[in-house]
Amino acid sequence: MSNFIDRVKINIRAGHGGKGCIAFRREAYVPRGGPSGGDGGKGADVIIRADSQLGTLIDLRYQQNYFAKDGLPGSGKEQTGADSEDIIIRVPVGTLVYDTVTPGVLVDLDEDGKEFIAGKGGRGGKGNAFFKTATKQTPRYAQPGEPGEERQLFLELKLLADVGLVGFPNAGKSTLISTISAAKPKIADYPFTTLTPVLGVVKPEGRKGFVVADIPGLIENAHKGAGLGFEFLRHIERTTILLHMVDVSGMVPGDPVENFEKINNELALYSDKLSGKYMAVAATKIDAAIPEHVEKLERYCREHEFKFFPVSSATGKGIDTLVNFLSEKVEEGRKERAKAVDVAPQDVEVKD
Repeated sequence: MSNFIDRVKINIRAGHGGKGCIAFRREAYVPRGGPSGGDGGKGADVIIRADSQLGTLIDLRYQQNYFAKDGLPGSGKEQTGADSEDIIIRVPVGTLVYDTVTPGVLVDLDEDGKEFIAGKGGRGGKGNAFFKTATKQTPRYAQPGEPGEERQLFLELKLLADVGLVGFPNAGKSTLISTISAAKPKIADYPFTTLTPVLGVVKPEGRKGFVVADIPGLIENAHKGAGLGFEFLRHIERTTILLHMVDVSGMVPGDPVENFEKINNELALYSDKLSGKYMAVAATKIDAAIPEHVEKLERYCREHEFKFFPVSSATGKGIDTLVNFLSEKVEEGRKERAKAVDVAPQDVEVKD
């Protein structure tokens, strides 16, 4: 297999606040001395930050415990202990963070640089100087400092892409993404060449670029985990558009319309959200097509109102038309999302 890791559990513990100090002044010119114990420093936070330079959660698979340092204790002469430095856990953009105890998503780290305070460090304890009053001139007690937050988190990566390529193994997804972007997925003439999702950035001339995800090929019962199954089905959930690629050359066994319906059925069985996404259809390997397959698939798409694009990655036929169409649909989707009002998850603290 590969080293694509998209689900991990980690244990975090923020730092304990430093102890307050019990101390008294001893200067000769200060009558009777007086309390001079300083406050403890704040314990370090544990922060999770989205980083666009990362593509997997593999580092967290091998380092699962993140324990922050405690704040330093206060000292005499009312000196406050130093705060400890926060721990930063870097994860790929598109990572969802869950608590293993409470239900629901804590935060969706869907932008580069977005941060989430996963564990707050404890406040430092007050030194005895803080407790001096007119009636308590020599307090002999201080606070111990607060404990930092401790929890187990579940992290799940869902790729962020504008266009998701779906279809049976060997339908031509990897070849297309290598043609229209700089991505270089492994390509061969046997099933499941692509074992991990591949992202490619497409930059059409005169248009804004968009991201395409080459999702590994699906088979029947993928929603139950067959083949590469739901391990990769969930990566399609966050795309704006689905481009269903159907082989019309006969290299993929079976009737193209039946193959198309089988994959769509798997998407619907996995999630209603997937079946409701906008979908276009690309008839692949048109340079070696069986005419009856092309005619049947085109007629089916016309009857069911799917946009139909006959393409060949080998010869370039239809590629520009397809890319321009995808660019237009992606831009429409971005404008719609920009109009929507984002509602922040409740009870989640996100650093700006």
